[in-house]
Amino acid sequence: MNPPTASRERPDAPKLVYPFERVPEPGTSFEVAPGVVWMRMPLPMALDHINIWGIRDDDHDGWAIVDTGMRTDETLAAWHQIFATAGGGKHLSRVFVTHMHPDHVGMAGWLTRKFDIRLWMTRLDYLHCRVLLADTGREAPADALSFYRRAGWSGAALETYRARFGNFGKRIHAMPDSYRRIVDGERLRIGAHDWRVVVGTGHSPEHACLHCPELKLLISGDQVLPRISSNVSVHPTEPDANPMADWLASLDKLKAQVPDDVLVLPAHNEPFRGLHARLDKLAAGQQRTLARLLDSLAEPRRTVDVFTALFGRAIGDSDNFTLNLATGESQACLNYLLQRGEVSCDIDADGVAWYRRTAVS
Repeated sequence: MNPPTASRERPDAPKLVYPFERVPEPGTSFEVAPGVVWMRMPLPMALDHINIWGIRDDDHDGWAIVDTGMRTDETLAAWHQIFATAGGGKHLSRVFVTHMHPDHVGMAGWLTRKFDIRLWMTRLDYLHCRVLLADTGREAPADALSFYRRAGWSGAALETYRARFGNFGKRIHAMPDSYRRIVDGERLRIGAHDWRVVVGTGHSPEHACLHCPELKLLISGDQVLPRISSNVSVHPTEPDANPMADWLASLDKLKAQVPDDVLVLPAHNEPFRGLHARLDKLAAGQQRTLARLLDSLAEPRRTVDVFTALFGRAIGDSDNFTLNLATGESQACLNYLLQRGEVSCDIDADGVAWYRRTAVS
């Protein structure tokens, strides 16, 4: 899921090409390439949809799907409509999930049980999802509260976080107890074509994209989006992580491994052409963001103090969801600069971290 992005669009950026003039309504689908269909599921947030991709899987007598939607009544109704209207019922053969966020994996357990089929997913994202699901109903751990206190959260924001902790599992059906691991570089035969797994990092531990050279398609998940950038966050479980470095390296990897002539099928917004231009724009935009952040650190600032520099606006305590996401992405930017030696960090007597640009020698 993606918060207000730190990267800002530039009017002189290369234009992407969007070949389709319409989008599918929930519960419907249409073909975007031979044997590949586009579906959409609703989301109960500002980013109000996720794209689902179906691939005809004749060798397995059905359709493979990539991503599943969030566990909501509206998503369930949309899936029932698809099954009821697709030629007497669409049989699923396999469920692929790009990564472990609820809008992608939320219905995987329900779908795999309904059709008695296997979930295909990377190991780190499958296991990380299982770990987060184990937090359901648990009290907020002290380490997590210390992480957000260190970022500068107020007492009221910490209490809201404490009350809402463990909600991750509410948007996900019980995960299958087994799965089929997919790995970077693996070639998967789905129907009449081979699809190569291209793993990216930064947005999630081990995000899987699927590239089909014959059809010139890239199912990009959240790793590359045309109109917004992926949320790249630090979380309380690994407070010193550097996911921004991972994400920037993944942009370079995608550009090196996937040709520019693909039609990109993203998880949000619309299919587009212009992959390399978009990758370049994302990388350049992030570097501008980091430079803007560095300029703002002439005086010591907490994580919550850099929201305006990164997002162009302050984010208050009243929206805990956005505050959480913005804190994670701000911390990712600060950790990136910290590990490059461009900023220093001091902890005050209250356990709050203060960041400042290091002196230029």
